[in-house]
Amino acid sequence: MGKVYNEVAGRNLDRLAGLSDGIFAFAMTLLALDLRPPDFHLNVHSEHDLWSEISTKILPRLIPFVMSFMTLGIFWVGQQTHLNVLARTDRNLTWMHIGLLLTITLIPVSTWLLASNPSYRIALAAYWLNILLYGIALYTAWHYSVRARLMAPDVPAGLLVAVPRRILTAQALYALGAALCFINTYWSIAFIMLVQLNYVLAPRLRLLYRL
Repeated sequence: MGKVYNEVAGRNLDRLAGLSDGIFAFAMTLLALDLRPPDFHLNVHSEHDLWSEISTKILPRLIPFVMSFMTLGIFWVGQQTHLNVLARTDRNLTWMHIGLLLTITLIPVSTWLLASNPSYRIALAAYWLNILLYGIALYTAWHYSVRARLMAPDVPAGLLVAVPRRILTAQALYALGAALCFINTYWSIAFIMLVQLNYVLAPRLRLLYRL
């Protein structure tokens, strides 16, 4: 019975893609909820108070928000690229992608931690760890799908090598950005945002790495 179940379970790529889209969309939406501090309305009694609250409590949170929104966009493109070149999936690969989605649900939490404590290394390290876990999950899923021969037959051989290299390069850049926190956490945040911009704009600009 177990063998028969494993042969049919988790083999629908469309359902996996649908679940992924929903979780990514929800995580992106949750990011925006952190832009409003819980005590925002308590301190607003005039135009000056409103501007003061916006400039001191909302604007500083916009940088982690934009950074994480780009992070989720890049991660969504990466996962969808993998799903698009699969001919089929199996139970093992489906669970690998569910594990990947677990790291996505944590992005709003690590973003909140960083937005609330941008000058602390632990907050920056937690954010980087979240990115690292996603990279490990995607890298593992890609290699498994190649070994298990789940890829579509028309996938170029060069792509099978280029994607893992791209993941490793991105993770190396993120690790470098995280290491900058030993000098200044704001340098880390700025560097990570530059890495994000590279992967968003790289097809045209190719700033750090040719995708």
